Amino acid sequence: MKPLSIGIVGTGFVAEIHAQTYAQIAGPSFRIAGCASGRPDNARAFSAKWSYPRAYNSFEELIRDPEVEAVDLCAPNDRHRDMITAAARAGKHVICEKPLTGAFGEGSGAEAAGLLPKQGLFQEALANVRACGEAVRAAGVGFGYAENFVYAPPLAKARRLLDRAGGTILDLRAEESHSGSHAEYARRWSRAGGGSLIRLGSHPIGAVLHLKRREGLRRDGRPIRPVRVTAETGTHTKMPSFLGEAEHFLKAGWEDVEDWACALVTFEDGSHATIHSSDGVLGGVRNSVSIYASNAVLQVNINPSDTLKVYAPRPGIFAGEYIQEKLETDGGWNFPAPDEDWVRGYDAELTDFIDCFRSGREPESGLALAEDTVRVIYAAYLSAEEGIRVDLP
Repeated sequence: MKPLSIGIVGTGFVAEIHAQTYAQIAGPSFRIAGCASGRPDNARAFSAKWSYPRAYNSFEELIRDPEVEAVDLCAPNDRHRDMITAAARAGKHVICEKPLTGAFGEGSGAEAAGLLPKQGLFQEALANVRACGEAVRAAGVGFGYAENFVYAPPLAKARRLLDRAGGTILDLRAEESHSGSHAEYARRWSRAGGGSLIRLGSHPIGAVLHLKRREGLRRDGRPIRPVRVTAETGTHTKMPSFLGEAEHFLKAGWEDVEDWACALVTFEDGSHATIHSSDGVLGGVRNSVSIYASNAVLQVNINPSDTLKVYAPRPGIFAGEYIQEKLETDGGWNFPAPDEDWVRGYDAELTDFIDCFRSGREPESGLALAEDTVRVIYAAYLSAEEGIRVDLP
């Protein structure tokens, strides 16, 4: 089989991770055709840095290239729907970074989409999910939902252990938190589609939905799906006591999005999952999933991992060597991952997508998981605003 030809869309933080991963897993199964960006100069610089054959002047030019068979969307959230539908209609396989899509107050004319009634945003999100799903299924192309939690080696091992144990998953507790996003777009709902819940919480939500899907398929031949959501959200960095502090270690200045969220998901078999996402946690990224089954307990620590623990009496001792994402200081005790991208699942994720597109099989993390994740997120936003339990359609 000839190598799969992939075009990368975007040149930011996530595109850099994907480029590093492609370089790590390089082999005869794929090639990178080039890169496109909303800023052609960025595409040229990115392609030159990674020695890609071509820099495209636009996304549209990339999907018109007959040599490109798959697109890897590392673009802002508000571009996903249109890019997914256009790429699918052009006959390209799609890799899409989380989330699949969202609600951005499109057509409302509101300057602060996050202040719009969440019922309307919930319906907008559902409509965008349908548009993405219909385009991909009608085109018959492959779709890889880039939820790296699903592919993280600690979670993959836990999944295999659960398959062996054969028990019932009763209770899941999952989290992604850190000290706040550096991206400017993350401060505004109209670009990000929400705050900490969609940016951070989509990872643990994807993980718990995946584990319940897998349990149902293993036992009954059909996935166990979420049916109800209850949630609270908040903006802790707008608390008067925080604003009055002389020194701030957390990112602040959120415009119309939350920096903290907690969601409770009920599944159709009566089991539950609790998800925390926060931009108010110091000490580096926290990525964890606790699994309480009828015959086992499994604790997944993606970050921090204690495979290596280091101590420095002052900051700067390890200057020049990467320690951990979103770490405020390299002084004191820290937990550097020997290979952070690998342990977070990026190598296995992109390898799976390439193999699936070439063979025609379904990825471990695919379209159905992406769709349910968005439904849960926006049901949570509606629940938090109206103080109700929201049934999923």
